[in-house]
Amino acid sequence: MGHIIDETDRRILRQLQTDAAQSLDLLAERVALSRNACWRRVRKLEAAGVIRSRVAQLDPAKLDLGLSVLVMIRVGAHDPDWLDRFRAVVAAMPEIQGAHRMTGELDYVLRIKVRDVADYDRFYKALIARVPIADVSASFVMEDIKDTTALPI
Repeated sequence: MGHIIDETDRRILRQLQTDAAQSLDLLAERVALSRNACWRRVRKLEAAGVIRSRVAQLDPAKLDLGLSVLVMIRVGAHDPDWLDRFRAVVAAMPEIQGAHRMTGELDYVLRIKVRDVADYDRFYKALIARVPIADVSASFVMEDIKDTTALPI
Protein backbone atom coordinates (compact mmCIF):
# COMPACT_ATOMS: atom_id res chain seq x y z
CA MET A 1 0.00 0.00 0.00
CA GLY A 2 1.23 3.52 -0.82
CA HIS A 3 1.75 6.43 1.50
CA ILE A 4 -1.52 7.68 3.01
CA ILE A 5 -1.76 11.45 2.63
CA ASP A 6 -3.42 13.24 5.54
CA GLU A 7 -4.38 16.90 5.91
CA THR A 8 -1.03 17.80 7.48
CA ASP A 9 0.78 16.27 4.48
CA ARG A 10 -1.51 18.27 2.19
CA ARG A 11 -0.61 21.49 4.00
CA ILE A 12 3.07 20.68 3.57
CA LEU A 13 2.61 19.88 -0.11
CA ARG A 14 0.61 23.05 -0.77
CA GLN A 15 3.39 25.08 0.84
CA LEU A 16 6.14 23.32 -1.11
CA GLN A 17 4.25 23.83 -4.38
CA THR A 18 4.25 27.55 -3.61
CA ASP A 19 7.90 27.76 -2.54
CA ALA A 20 10.06 24.64 -2.43
CA ALA A 21 13.08 26.71 -1.37
CA GLN A 22 11.59 27.97 1.88
CA SER A 23 13.51 27.04 5.00
CA LEU A 24 12.43 24.04 7.01
CA ASP A 25 11.82 26.33 9.99
CA LEU A 26 9.44 28.51 7.97
CA LEU A 27 7.69 25.49 6.47
CA ALA A 28 7.20 23.95 9.92
CA GLU A 29 5.79 27.22 11.23
CA ARG A 30 3.39 27.57 8.29
CA VAL A 31 2.02 24.04 8.73
CA ALA A 32 1.97 24.18 12.54
CA LEU A 33 4.46 21.39 13.20
CA SER A 34 7.75 21.16 15.03
CA ARG A 35 10.82 21.36 12.81
CA ASN A 36 11.65 17.66 13.34
CA ALA A 37 8.10 16.44 12.73
CA CYS A 38 7.93 18.51 9.55
CA TRP A 39 11.31 17.21 8.35
CA ARG A 40 10.23 13.59 8.96
CA ARG A 41 7.03 14.09 6.98
CA VAL A 42 8.84 15.73 4.07
CA ARG A 43 11.35 12.85 3.99
CA LYS A 44 8.49 10.29 4.00
CA LEU A 45 6.75 12.14 1.16
CA GLU A 46 10.00 12.09 -0.81
CA ALA A 47 10.64 8.40 -0.07
CA ALA A 48 7.10 7.52 -1.16
CA GLY A 49 7.61 9.38 -4.45
CA VAL A 50 4.86 11.90 -3.68
CA ILE A 51 7.49 14.64 -3.94
CA ARG A 52 9.32 13.77 -7.15
CA SER A 53 11.72 16.71 -7.19
CA ARG A 54 12.20 20.31 -6.13
CA VAL A 55 12.94 22.70 -8.96
CA ALA A 56 13.21 26.38 -9.77
CA GLN A 57 10.58 27.79 -12.12
CA LEU A 58 12.22 30.05 -14.68
CA ASP A 59 10.72 32.93 -16.64
CA PRO A 60 10.80 31.75 -20.28
CA ALA A 61 10.53 35.28 -21.72
CA LYS A 62 13.63 36.39 -19.81
CA LEU A 63 15.48 33.44 -21.32
CA ASP A 64 14.36 34.27 -24.88
CA LEU A 65 11.86 31.40 -24.96
CA GLY A 66 8.71 33.49 -25.12
CA LEU A 67 6.68 31.46 -27.61
CA SER A 68 4.56 28.57 -26.33
CA VAL A 69 3.26 26.18 -28.95
CA LEU A 70 0.81 23.31 -28.77
CA VAL A 71 1.75 20.78 -31.44
CA MET A 72 -0.97 18.34 -32.48
CA ILE A 73 0.22 15.11 -34.05
CA ARG A 74 -1.49 12.32 -35.95
CA VAL A 75 0.57 9.28 -36.79
CA GLY A 76 0.30 6.66 -39.47
CA ALA A 77 1.82 3.80 -37.48
CA HIS A 78 0.95 2.70 -33.97
CA ASP A 79 3.46 -0.10 -33.55
CA PRO A 80 5.76 -0.49 -30.52
CA ASP A 81 8.91 0.29 -32.51
CA TRP A 82 7.49 3.65 -33.66
CA LEU A 83 6.41 4.47 -30.11
CA ASP A 84 9.86 3.65 -28.72
CA ARG A 85 11.44 5.87 -31.36
CA PHE A 86 8.95 8.68 -30.66
CA ARG A 87 9.60 8.47 -26.92
CA ALA A 88 13.35 8.73 -27.54
CA VAL A 89 12.87 11.77 -29.81
CA VAL A 90 10.64 13.48 -27.22
CA ALA A 91 13.20 12.83 -24.47
CA ALA A 92 16.03 14.21 -26.64
CA MET A 93 14.34 17.48 -27.64
CA PRO A 94 14.58 20.00 -24.76
CA GLU A 95 12.02 22.32 -26.36
CA ILE A 96 9.32 19.76 -25.50
CA GLN A 97 7.94 20.61 -22.07
CA GLY A 98 5.11 18.07 -22.14
CA ALA A 99 4.09 15.19 -24.40
CA HIS A 100 0.71 13.53 -24.11
CA ARG A 101 -0.83 10.50 -25.86
CA MET A 102 -4.46 11.33 -26.51
CA THR A 103 -7.82 9.70 -27.09
CA GLY A 104 -10.00 10.94 -29.92
CA GLU A 105 -8.88 12.33 -33.26
CA LEU A 106 -5.40 13.41 -32.17
CA ASP A 107 -2.72 10.89 -31.30
CA TYR A 108 -0.31 13.18 -29.42
CA VAL A 109 -0.10 16.75 -28.18
CA LEU A 110 3.24 18.35 -27.43
CA ARG A 111 3.69 21.52 -25.38
CA ILE A 112 6.86 23.28 -26.44
CA LYS A 113 8.80 26.49 -25.70
CA VAL A 114 10.78 28.24 -28.42
CA ARG A 115 12.09 31.75 -29.15
CA ASP A 116 9.80 32.65 -32.06
CA VAL A 117 8.10 31.30 -35.19
CA ALA A 118 11.43 30.78 -36.96
CA ASP A 119 12.65 28.75 -34.00
CA TYR A 120 9.42 26.72 -34.12
CA ASP A 121 10.10 26.03 -37.81
CA ARG A 122 13.57 24.75 -36.91
CA PHE A 123 12.00 22.53 -34.21
CA TYR A 124 9.35 21.25 -36.64
CA LYS A 125 11.93 20.29 -39.27
CA ALA A 126 14.05 18.51 -36.67
CA LEU A 127 11.03 16.61 -35.34
CA ILE A 128 9.80 15.33 -38.70
CA ALA A 129 13.37 14.38 -39.70
CA ARG A 130 13.67 12.14 -36.64
CA VAL A 131 10.38 10.27 -36.63
CA PRO A 132 7.71 9.65 -39.29
CA ILE A 133 4.50 11.59 -38.59
CA ALA A 134 1.37 11.60 -40.76
CA ASP A 135 0.14 15.08 -39.81
CA VAL A 136 1.43 17.92 -37.65
CA SER A 137 -0.40 21.12 -36.83
CA ALA A 138 0.46 23.82 -34.34
CA SER A 139 -1.33 26.48 -32.34
CA PHE A 140 0.65 29.40 -30.97
CA VAL A 141 -0.28 30.56 -27.49
CA MET A 142 -1.32 34.21 -27.54
CA GLU A 143 -1.71 34.64 -23.77
CA ASP A 144 -1.10 32.43 -20.76
CA ILE A 145 -4.22 32.95 -18.68
CA LYS A 146 -3.14 30.26 -16.25
CA ASP A 147 0.04 28.22 -16.38
CA THR A 148 0.90 26.34 -13.22
CA THR A 149 2.57 23.18 -12.05
CA ALA A 150 0.66 23.19 -8.73
CA LEU A 151 -1.71 20.26 -8.24
CA PRO A 152 -5.15 20.93 -6.71
CA ILE A 153 -4.58 19.28 -3.34
